[in-house]
Amino acid sequence: MVGLAAFAAWLTEWKLTYWPAVGAAAGVIIVVVGIVLLYRKAKQQVIDIYVPLTQRMSAGRVAYADCMKLAQVERDRQKAELLNTRNRGLAAAKAKFEPRIAHTKQKRKELLAEVTAQSRTQMAQIEQDFSEGTALAKQTHESDTEQNERAHVEGRAAADERLKTRMEQAQSEYDAQWQSLSKRWLEGGGNAVGVMTRAVNDDRARFGRWGAGDYWDGWEPPATFSPIVRLGQTRIDLTQIEHAIPDDERLKLDAPDVFDIPAVATFPDQCSVLLQTGGDGRETALQTLRSFMLRLLTLIPPGKVRFTILDPVGLGQSFAGFMHLADYDEAMVGSRIWTEQRHIEQRLLDLTEHMEIVIQKYLRNEFDNIEQYNRQAGEIAEPYRFLVVADFPTNFNDASARRLASIVASGSRCGVYALVARDVRQQVPRGLQLADLEKRMVNLVHDPDLGRFVWKDGVYEPYPLTLDPAPEDEFLTTVLHSVGEAATDASRVEVPFATIAPKSEDEHWTYDSTRGIKIPLGRAGATKLQYIEIGQGTSQHVLLAGKTGSGKSTLLHAMITSAGLWYHPDELQMYLVDFKKGVEFKTYALNDMPHAIAVAIESDREFGLSVLHKLDAELKRRGQLFRQANVQDVPGFRAAHPDVTMPRLLLIIDEFQEFFTEDDKLAQDASLLLDRLVRQGRAFGIHVILGSQTLGGAYSLARSTIGQMAIRIALQCSETDSYLILSDDNAAARLLSRPGEAIYNASSGAVEGNSPFQISWLPDKERDGYLSGIREKCVETGYQRPETQIVFEGNLPGDIRRNKQLTALLDATHWPESPPDRPTVWLGEPIAIKEPTHAEFRRMSGQNLLIVGQRDDPCLAMMSAALIGLSAQYPKPESSGASGPRFLVLDGILEDDSRAGYLGKVCGVLRHRAEVVNWREIPDRLNEVSDLIEKRQSDAAGREAVTEPVFIVVHGLQRFRLLKKQEEDYSYSFSSSEEAAPAGPDKQFDRILRDGPSTGVHVLIWCDTVTNLSRMLDRNVLREIEMRVLFQMSINDSSHLMDSPEASRIGLRRALYFCEELGQLEKFRPYGLPDDEWLEHVAECFSLRQ
Repeated sequence: MVGLAAFAAWLTEWKLTYWPAVGAAAGVIIVVVGIVLLYRKAKQQVIDIYVPLTQRMSAGRVAYADCMKLAQVERDRQKAELLNTRNRGLAAAKAKFEPRIAHTKQKRKELLAEVTAQSRTQMAQIEQDFSEGTALAKQTHESDTEQNERAHVEGRAAADERLKTRMEQAQSEYDAQWQSLSKRWLEGGGNAVGVMTRAVNDDRARFGRWGAGDYWDGWEPPATFSPIVRLGQTRIDLTQIEHAIPDDERLKLDAPDVFDIPAVATFPDQCSVLLQTGGDGRETALQTLRSFMLRLLTLIPPGKVRFTILDPVGLGQSFAGFMHLADYDEAMVGSRIWTEQRHIEQRLLDLTEHMEIVIQKYLRNEFDNIEQYNRQAGEIAEPYRFLVVADFPTNFNDASARRLASIVASGSRCGVYALVARDVRQQVPRGLQLADLEKRMVNLVHDPDLGRFVWKDGVYEPYPLTLDPAPEDEFLTTVLHSVGEAATDASRVEVPFATIAPKSEDEHWTYDSTRGIKIPLGRAGATKLQYIEIGQGTSQHVLLAGKTGSGKSTLLHAMITSAGLWYHPDELQMYLVDFKKGVEFKTYALNDMPHAIAVAIESDREFGLSVLHKLDAELKRRGQLFRQANVQDVPGFRAAHPDVTMPRLLLIIDEFQEFFTEDDKLAQDASLLLDRLVRQGRAFGIHVILGSQTLGGAYSLARSTIGQMAIRIALQCSETDSYLILSDDNAAARLLSRPGEAIYNASSGAVEGNSPFQISWLPDKERDGYLSGIREKCVETGYQRPETQIVFEGNLPGDIRRNKQLTALLDATHWPESPPDRPTVWLGEPIAIKEPTHAEFRRMSGQNLLIVGQRDDPCLAMMSAALIGLSAQYPKPESSGASGPRFLVLDGILEDDSRAGYLGKVCGVLRHRAEVVNWREIPDRLNEVSDLIEKRQSDAAGREAVTEPVFIVVHGLQRFRLLKKQEEDYSYSFSSSEEAAPAGPDKQFDRILRDGPSTGVHVLIWCDTVTNLSRMLDRNVLREIEMRVLFQMSINDSSHLMDSPEASRIGLRRALYFCEELGQLEKFRPYGLPDDEWLEHVAECFSLRQ
């Protein structure tokens, strides 16, 4: 093949033009060779198949011949049988039908003869009838011709008569139609005149002229929206309108030729206004804007219209009068009038963000416009917003211009409108098509030739337009004050709590907290509720902030009460801590809310820290339980141990930044504990909600901890706080304008997570009613709280009734069998979750108690509690044959004091020996006790000290002059035989303080001031009193008593307990003075003891 190709190439002398032919030839040769090879291969295969096939075909042909012979025989047999059968059938048919054929032929012949005869007769009759008919027709024709002629004459006469009748009828119809048309003309014209007249009258009634006393003297803010807003008036001159006044006198109307009708913008469909002017009409345009703004304020219900005012040229002077509204509600005028470019861009951004929220959160595909939404939203209806721009486009950049175009294009659907005065001498910024503004706004253009504005509209343009001037400043101010007051009254938006509460008692406690907590808070739009959802994903803890009056307390009350209604106490428990100076959470203590484990009112930092410690201990306890159960979270533990109660815990702290007002150890501990709860609490069902008025300032929680709190709730606050509570690029909270309006964000403050809502309003009385229902639900279901509610009321003195240890002693049915090793005196309620603050007396030197402070009632209460508590700890005298403890009371209360005799009343309650020592008997009693101490000191065993302790109560040390330390007498005696004078009461008292505690004699002293204490007791003697209670005092006094200025920092209802021996310093709330009812209860308890 290659040779052939080469030969072909040689023949063609390698010309390129012959190569296709060479290639084709080579291809043909290759194909032929291939076919030959395939033929040989196929031939061999066919031979292999053909030999067996021919053998089989030979056998088949033999079999075929045999079969054909057999078939031929069978065919001949069947053919003979069929021929016999056919012959027999033919013979039978012939025998049967031959007679019938013969009969039929005969019958046919007879019928044919009969028909022929009949036809001849009928033809003769037809010929006769034809002759007669022809004669009759000729006669009838002549008669009909005469009759037709007569009918023609008669018909013509009738037609003439009908024509005459119809002409008369047509004339009548013409007259009737004229009457009808003229009536319609007169009625239509009268209606038009009536409409214009009513428009004029409605204008006078609806739009009073500025300053007209007859209208404005009795003016009140409207309750409904006006469908129109006046801009000015248009003059319609009928003489200038073609065919408006007909020539026919019969069609002339009894009406003036000229009408002045109001020029209005329709609300809310098309309420954006564009005034285009040069320098000549600027002042008129500004006056029109001011007039239109005031019209809006007086035609729209109070609080439902808000302005954003931009005045870059006038610097606010053009609209300065409207700033009176800011005195009532800054949101009505956007806080101020904006002039700078960056401020203008920001305000436009705010409006477009508001429009985005309205479209995406409120309208969606459910409502066509904000008007429909507001009708269903009710109390949370959105106010209408108006952007007022003077001297546009001054200080507008391209971005601002685009935002303005967006507002004009889509604003009316969202309730956002623009009132723009454009300076035609300046070029419109790029990105803004002026034609778009003119198409969507009421377009008023100043015509220098006419010296007035022209309404660029196909209907109104031909008619002269006169715009309303702005009112006088004095009148403007008066109206604005009225509007502002009305807006203040109307600004309160209240979503009933019933909106989020269970609809029936059957729905109470129906929520399950296994997978998380879901609590309704208020309304998010017209049809949805806003929930706070905790426990899913990163949404574990909540940070909320809002300035004073923004509704933060309302939010917390709604949250707590709603949670109590929807969740069983075994599903959700709460710790409520309020650092604010108020009693916000007190109702949950008064109503004994079963979900509230601890309630702190006007809490101290120390109590708040103790709550954190308690939760930290609970976190560790749950961690150990989860490890033992080999689970990682609450759902897993509940599934593994369904019989074990494992509620989710909610820690709610209002004004949490109080923890960090001082840079001390307490603040550091609080920060560490909060951080641990926030980071680790999620898995163990412990969630934290922190509230504050602001997150700014130097004292705050670490940003790393705040960053772990994904749920943010922002109420009204500044722009700076909005960035802090939400995120660095999310200032949406600054746009919130009314109390109770908030933003819920579960995306760590990211802009895309913003969800505006209105907090439910829960009045105190209604809240108490719901809490009472929860308490009744507990009784109905038999629920018993696992532990007594912990209540800390920082604004009230401690309540001795809440002292569990003392209550247990008083309620005991039997006296103690033996005296206590360490007699205890309870001083007050701790500023922490722990046992009551107390002092213990041991048999060692220094075990005396000193109370210093000018709070008479708490000091008297501590002395009373000490007497009752000590008496309750000792056996009844008769039980051991001993006399038991002895109480000597030195009462320094003046006789004219309302508290005089109170300690005597307390002593009368006791069953042990208690005596109020008379002033004159004090030396004798001190001498008696001094002798007792000396005796006990000489008794090595000191058995009497165990069964007969002595407690001396000195109430008002400053009033016992005989106990005052006396100056040493260093005079010389002239008689060597003169005996030494006995020790005075002051010396005996000093000895009792020094030597008494080791022998079972203890002294409890109250002195009002450190100055008086220094006068009464020597400094060395003062060292013998190691247990001290300090009320609020100066730094120097505090340092004098315990080497610390801490007592100068405590509040009015606080005290410090200092034990020098143990180095213990504890702040507490002293008990309030027990009332007579409680003393009677104590007496009854003692009398019932056995």
